[in-house]
Amino acid sequence: MNLRIIFGLIILTATLRTVAQETPESWPSPVKDTLNGIVLFDRLEVARNNREENIAVWDMIAWYGGDTYRLYFKSEGENKQNDGEPTDIERAELLASRLIAPFWEIQVGIGARGELTSDSNMENYAVISLFGMAPYQFEVDSSLIINEEGDVSVSMEAEYDYRISQTSYLQPRISLSASLSESERFDRPSGFNSIRVGLRYRMEVSREFAPYIGAYWSRALGNSVDNLRGLGDPVHEAGVVLGARVWF
Repeated sequence: MNLRIIFGLIILTATLRTVAQETPESWPSPVKDTLNGIVLFDRLEVARNNREENIAVWDMIAWYGGDTYRLYFKSEGENKQNDGEPTDIERAELLASRLIAPFWEIQVGIGARGELTSDSNMENYAVISLFGMAPYQFEVDSSLIINEEGDVSVSMEAEYDYRISQTSYLQPRISLSASLSESERFDRPSGFNSIRVGLRYRMEVSREFAPYIGAYWSRALGNSVDNLRGLGDPVHEAGVVLGARVWF
């Protein structure tokens, strides 16, 4: 290599090191990790199923913290209108979270699920979740749940926002639940329990408020089918939804 080129590279390297070490006083300080929070209702809707029943549904998440550590609260449930039955809490969880990789958090906490009544047989549990964004921008929330009796179950939710325009999206969504052990107390057999798929089209009126319409289909799986048929309950359901995605 030409000696002049080598000499020039040496001078350039030394200059870059000097510039990197001598930060001008006029430059602002590095960005510090600040604490922020958000409350998001990803689903706040009324569903009309194939049995002509109206069901109010919510699915929300709230968090507070910085880029690495956060505190989460997740809640999901539904209430079938005019049936005399209490609201069904599918989950209510308080979680501590740590960022373990770009776009991925590990969450650990406690939760409860069951019917919201004064004498309810609520199921209390510990939960470990992997929460984040998979390749191709699929939002994933997968959980391992161990209840107070040692019964183990898992759940997974995934959704994807397909941008149609600057303010409209098409969102497919799938959720799957399974039990690794049988729970007689909560009438939950081992194996796959249920699957639910949905598709929603939403339009942003503003960044904080986006109404949507959509449809869904759900079905019991495995031994859960026999349990429902024994009780005379349907094993599948389909319907349309009208709601809004709201955050503040």
